[in-house]
Amino acid sequence: MVEVEYLIDKEGQQKAVVIPIELWKRVFPKDDVSVKELSEEMEDHCLSKAMDEAQETPLLSRKEALSYLEE
Repeated sequence: MVEVEYLIDKEGQQKAVVIPIELWKRVFPKDDVSVKELSEEMEDHCLSKAMDEAQETPLLSRKEALSYLEE
């Protein structure tokens, strides 16, 4: 698993994210990336990862899902 680090200011607020080069190269195989490409590729990567994780999660029954939503 690749660890993402967060840079925090003196007040404890997150200000930046450090992405390991291993992850960066998986998401952006080419060297020159525009801000627009960065945004689109990060969104695609995150959505893909969420979909992969969702496939490993057991489905809830209708009753369980409604109960969860009520909480």
